Formats: sequence, structure tokens, C-alpha cells
Amino acid sequence: MKPSSSLSNDQKLKICHHKAANPSIKQSALANWAMQEFKLSKVPTQGTISNILAKRQQYESMDSTELTSKRQRAVKHPELDNVLANWVLQCQARRVALSGDLIKEKARQFARQLELGERTPEFSNGWLAKFNIRHGFKAQKSYGESGSADLDAIDRNMPTIKEKLQSYSLQDIYNMDETGLFYRMAPDRTIARRQIEGSKKDKTRLTFVFAANADGSHKMEPLIIGHAQRPRAFNRKSGEQLGFCYRSNAKAWMTGLIFREWLQKMDQQMQDANRKVLLLLDNAPSHVVRDLPLTNVQVFLFPASTTSKIQPMDAGIIAAFKRRYRRFQLQDAIDRDEQQKADIYKVDQLIAMKWAKAAWNDISSKTIANCFKHTGLFERETQKNEVGSEEQDIENELKDAINQLPISCPMSVHELINPEEEQQVAHEEISDEDLIKLSSSQDQEEEEDGEVMDENPPMSTKEKLNVLHSCISFLDLSNPNHVIAHKVLRNIQFEIRTIEKKQTTLDRYFCKEY
Repeated sequence: MKPSSSLSNDQKLKICHHKAANPSIKQSALANWAMQEFKLSKVPTQGTISNILAKRQQYESMDSTELTSKRQRAVKHPELDNVLANWVLQCQARRVALSGDLIKEKARQFARQLELGERTPEFSNGWLAKFNIRHGFKAQKSYGESGSADLDAIDRNMPTIKEKLQSYSLQDIYNMDETGLFYRMAPDRTIARRQIEGSKKDKTRLTFVFAANADGSHKMEPLIIGHAQRPRAFNRKSGEQLGFCYRSNAKAWMTGLIFREWLQKMDQQMQDANRKVLLLLDNAPSHVVRDLPLTNVQVFLFPASTTSKIQPMDAGIIAAFKRRYRRFQLQDAIDRDEQQKADIYKVDQLIAMKWAKAAWNDISSKTIANCFKHTGLFERETQKNEVGSEEQDIENELKDAINQLPISCPMSVHELINPEEEQQVAHEEISDEDLIKLSSSQDQEEEEDGEVMDENPPMSTKEKLNVLHSCISFLDLSNPNHVIAHKVLRNIQFEIRTIEKKQTTLDRYFCKEY
């Protein structure tokens, strides 16, 4: 029999079971096992194995016919499935007891709103069972009313929280939180107000999901949520092809389904690293952990109304990110003003995402550890290094940039990095109407009114080297900062020359062969 290069759903399920039976096995070893076990023609890629493991629940919900297939049967009504699942997750976040009949009735209501008409499925008990299995929902139980915690509750619960944290090393304690970002917002109060009010139209808002551990040794790759799967600035590529962890919906909001996907991937990462970690979360409506089969991540939810006091991301980490993002933005605005551009704050989504990724990567482990320490959650010292001067230096740069820009009503730096509206859009509960909008935009390819930055014509190698030579000639090596810049520019020169040399060698080889 000729070896196959693809896997059936049954084989994928067996891979999941083999991983469960051997928790410490690496994905590369699991791929080699699969090739030998199923006589494949090639080893599955790490990405393939990772995707298979993340979909274990889906394979376990399949019947015998679906398992023998090499394709997963598509959900007949993905819009309905998504909106209903997000609604169930929001109900769980509010601790609302749901019966099967209530879920089916809500499904009928959403089907009418989605105008499925004759395509409306029969909402039988079998349909409900498959829906629950597909999303990992179990039988609903009744819960008491969830009350809001106040500062007195924090004081009462702090010893319990600290005791919980003592069971983990600092490198194994993580915090995750979301924030909105109006990525074109001007540091001008009048202009910014118009931009924020119009953001739903021009789609200049993104949601960022950040996570890091208490000693600052691991910053997870940020998840970015935008309005469209492939904005025009992506040039028909996906976010993953461009090097980002990216999801989209019509509102650019975090949803229960996106959160659960993110959390399962984190759990898989910790399995691969053979680590058991604690994840600190706030009580946002999308943060629904119930029924998720997590093995290596334990979730601790902060009491309601307490996160601004004790959540590390709110204690300065997100603010550090925004300082660095705004520094990129204002530096670019100054350049555009000097070039006499009409809209000096114009930036497309891809460039904004690149700035954001660089801003997150620039935050030091000391800064993150210091923010965890300032929450008061830790009896142990995370790090004794104070990094306030680093953040103050960036704030001073922002002040200088604002003073250089043509602004009639300038913002303070605090207003620039802490606009209240950015937090509101990240944590709002989603109405039924908005759930419908979110689910109906899954296949959106481009933003209708999206803008792409004007591209400068590509430079030749000679032009690039000439520009670098001019910059190097300008430097004064008696200035320590110029010495650092000199080293960086020389490294860039070397990289460009190396690439050019390789390309010239290839061209000569093919010319010779021809």
C-alpha cells in the first residue's frame, strides 16, 4: 500500500489520545510516532500536530462516519453556531443557569435574526448534544447570584490569594488582560475626541491580549483582534503569514470563543514545556473557563471590581506598552509633518501592528516584575530593581514629541496613554444584536474603508548603502549614544552587503548553467 500523506479524523483522535497517555512527549516526537504508526509518507509538521491537539474535543464528538473521513464535517450554520456559543459563554460568566430547552429556544431566536428561513435546522436533542460536545459545554447547574467584591473584600481575601500564589514559583505565575488601542489617535484633545467617536466607522481600533509571568522572563506573543480577516494593508495575506497571532470580528472585541481558543493554546504550550502554571484573570464577560479540559494551566479569577487594584497588567504593564507604542506613533507623525503630509497621524493597520509588537517586545523583564511586585500580591520580592526612571524617560520623550507637533489643544501624557474609552471597548458585555454582527462577519476579507499607507518606491542596494553611509558620516564618536548608533548602522550595512553577495552568487550560478 502506498504511504499516505494525510490523516483521517480517527487517526487525529488517536494522536490526541497518545498525547494524553504520554503528557511529557514533545510534539516533534509525537509527529514521528504518527508517521510510523499510520505509515505516512512524511512527518507531520509541528503546526499540524498543534492544530490537531487543539481540536481534540471536536474529534471526540464525531460519529463513526465522520471519524473515517479525512475531512472534518463542516458545521452547517457557522454563524448560528458562533453566536449561540458566545451567548452561552456570556451566560456562564454571569452564572446564569441554562437548561437545554432554553438554549434551543435561544437558538431559534438567533436563527430568525439571522434570517435562515428554510435553512433553519431542527433543534432536536441530538442537535443540542452535538452543539454541547463541540464547544465542551456540560450539563448546566444552578448557581447563586454573583456579587461584586469591594476593597474590604480584597482585604479579607488577600491572605487566601497570597497562599495560593505561594504554591507556585514566580516564573509559573502569569497574568493576562486585554486592552483597546485607537492606533491613529492624535495627542490633540479636539481631534482625538472626533477620532474616538468615529472609530466604529473608520475601524481604527484594535484589541490586544497580553500575558506575562511574574519574574518577567516570559512575555507571551500578543493576540491582536481586528475588524477584518484580511485588511487591505495585509495585501491579501493572513495575519499568521505576516507573523502575528491575529483574529477578527466586526467589533474587534474579545469573545468567549476567542478567549477559550487562546487559553487552550496556552495550555498546550505549557504541556509541551512540561510546566504547571497559574493564570490570574479578571472577571471579564469573555473569560469563561468552565468545562475547559485544561491540564497544565490553573486559572484563578480575581473578585469582581478589584482588578484595577491587584491585577499586574493594570499595575503598569499595559501602560508601559502604550508609552512605547505612542513613541513610535508620534515619532512618525513628526516625520510626516516635516514632509508636509496632509494627515500626519495616518497609519495603516499593518504598520500599527508592527509598532505594537515592537513596543511589547521592548518592555523589559524588570519592568514587568516590578509591576507584579507593586500589586502587593507577593510576600516574596520579584526583583529589587526599580525601573521608574526608564518609564519616566519615555514620558519625557512623549512630552517633547507633543511639543514639536502642530497641536491646538494638546493632551497630557497621562491622557494619551490612558484614554478611558480604550478600556471600555475591551471589556464590554456583548448584546444579542452585537453577537449577531460578530458572527456574520467571519468571512470578511477587507475593510471597506480601510486605508493603506503610501509606499515609497523600493530602494536599490546601492541607495540603501549610500543612505547608511551618510548617517554614519554624521555621527560624532565622542558621544556615547552615537557610538551605539554607529554599531547598529554598521551591522545593518553588513546584513545588506551579505544578502547582496548571496544574490549575486546565485545570479552568476544560474547564468553559468544557462
